[in-house]
Amino acid sequence: MSEAIARPWNSILPVAGALSVIVAWQFLLPLAGVPSYIVPTPTEIAGIFAKESALLWRNFWPTLQEALLGFALGNGVAVLLAIIFVWNRYVQAAYFPVILFLNTIPILALAPIIILIFGLGQMPKIVIAAVICFFPTLVNMIRGLESVSSSEKELFRVLSASKWETLWRLRLPRSLPFLFSSLRIATATAVIGAVVGEWIGSDKGLGAMIIQATFNYQSGRLYAAITLCSMLAIAFFLVVVAVERVVMRYER
Repeated sequence: MSEAIARPWNSILPVAGALSVIVAWQFLLPLAGVPSYIVPTPTEIAGIFAKESALLWRNFWPTLQEALLGFALGNGVAVLLAIIFVWNRYVQAAYFPVILFLNTIPILALAPIIILIFGLGQMPKIVIAAVICFFPTLVNMIRGLESVSSSEKELFRVLSASKWETLWRLRLPRSLPFLFSSLRIATATAVIGAVVGEWIGSDKGLGAMIIQATFNYQSGRLYAAITLCSMLAIAFFLVVVAVERVVMRYER
């Protein structure tokens, strides 16, 4: 009974929390004397969406494409490489330290190099988004593939399962919770990567719009672009959660 009562509150409380923040933002900041050219109110940001919707959506689509393709590329390569590393320990011992070293390079330092290599089109933004997504998924996927117990591995050996069958029927299903945990994180980092790429070398996209609005003191447009970035990351997150529920229900 208590769980049945708690379920409606699990949906209501996040909405109530968000609304309370918006109401405080709308009324308390102006009362505190914060000028709108520094922090515009939610109604002013909504007015920017109404007035400049065409401009906002025109810059939204390149960022969406870059984040989505970077998400797919980075996580796809990470999953493939994790399988190779678990399949062959010598390859993992040789190349994982190299990947670990590359991951220590800050993305803002790496982004100009990527742009020099791939030019000023969409490709470098996709690669930057993929690079940010890559390492957490690689580490978690390796951990998931190695999470099988010794008794489970022994059972597969007794059943004369091949290495491929062990991977497909045991290791991959065990790694799914780890994979989806990483994909949830990657929904935000893919958007961050696309925006960072647009900061450094682009004249379109939400990242470029944020930079232009900042230097031109267009605070309303700046906050509207940031809001769109957040909405994009949330949409990615909800899609991953929905896919996770379907896949995990099928696995069970």
